[in-house]
Amino acid sequence: MEKETITVSQINSYINRKLKTDPNLKNILIKGEISNYKSSFSGHSYFTLKDEKSQIDAVMFKGNKDRFLKFEPENGMKVIVKGKIEVYEKTGKYQLYATKITEDGIGNLHLAYEQLKKKLDKEGLFDNAHKKEIPKYPKIIGVVTAQSGAAIRDIITTIKKRYPVSNILVFSTLVQGDQAAQQIVKQIKYAQEFNIDTLIVGRGGGSIEDLWPFNEEIVAHAIYNCKIPIISAVGHEIDYTISDFVADKRAPTPTGAAVLAVPDINEVKNNLNNLSNRANKNITNRIKQNKTKLTHISEKQILKNPESIYEIKGMGLDNIVNKLHFISKNIINSNKTKLFKLENSIVLKNPIEITKSKRDACLRNIEKLEILNPLLTLKRGYTLAKTNDKVVSSAKDVKTGDQLDIEFDDGIVNTKVI
Repeated sequence: MEKETITVSQINSYINRKLKTDPNLKNILIKGEISNYKSSFSGHSYFTLKDEKSQIDAVMFKGNKDRFLKFEPENGMKVIVKGKIEVYEKTGKYQLYATKITEDGIGNLHLAYEQLKKKLDKEGLFDNAHKKEIPKYPKIIGVVTAQSGAAIRDIITTIKKRYPVSNILVFSTLVQGDQAAQQIVKQIKYAQEFNIDTLIVGRGGGSIEDLWPFNEEIVAHAIYNCKIPIISAVGHEIDYTISDFVADKRAPTPTGAAVLAVPDINEVKNNLNNLSNRANKNITNRIKQNKTKLTHISEKQILKNPESIYEIKGMGLDNIVNKLHFISKNIINSNKTKLFKLENSIVLKNPIEITKSKRDACLRNIEKLEILNPLLTLKRGYTLAKTNDKVVSSAKDVKTGDQLDIEFDDGIVNTKVI
């Protein structure tokens, strides 16, 4: 008798039910190396887990990643994957459904810490250029930490002892657990609504799991974007968190943060006293110097006999007046002499005679010019030879064939040299 046939879907479903009911495949830990790792748009991650001889496909859904995965897996990474084996009925392939991934060796939290530190360092969140100065004399100090516990007590006690004139505002928050990072971010943002000079963010000591909220990326960005200068005070002196690298100042402990946040009131008083003593000493010395100058000035003759100033000035004025009179008299006498010479000048006394003398001299000059007139030479019977409108002064200046113009007193005759 032939067996009843079944569909592919039915056999895949049957096999999947068998795997799901197998207790050995429900909650297993598999060690291997990650390869072909990729994250989808939906947030799920797909990868292959392999060893030297075999491999298995695996998937980790977004919900488990957000809750349990603290680092970003990479190809070649040795890991331990916790999960279950089931069949993906659509393809008939069995695969590992991962719920948790830990690094095989150093631990996943340490790996996540190193990865985030490297990422934020590249983004510039640790650069000193972005760090703000901590005010020297703050009026109001904010503290983001748990409202109860040793950390807040140490901070308040230290501040009140060192600098009691400042006020403290506490912004209570969870400092460990899954919800701590979101609350820390919320309180850092809320603190910026107040007129706070310095903000301390931190908690007391604990394990790396306890301190982990201060290694979250959202907390790092909240500290980086805060307008108030922040002192990070997380754990003990040997503990370093991402918050320490991003903050404007890192304190080894919460008590150390309080010391960095405020000055010592006794040192401030001593400095003020020293400044006051220096100021009083300088004022006293200045008064002594001015008294000496005043005594020296008061002993001057000019102050004992101030009328002498006007007497000296009066003598100087007399000298100037005398010089003015002397110069004026000389100018007047000089001008009188010039006027006398003009009045007795022959030009003014006999202007007609001067004019006749100038006319006779002019006629004599005309006679001299007449003697030099070449036309008068022609009237006496002489001639003037020219060639090309140039006067011929020597027989050497002409040659056979030249045309000459012979000028007489009564006309010009053209001739040719033969």
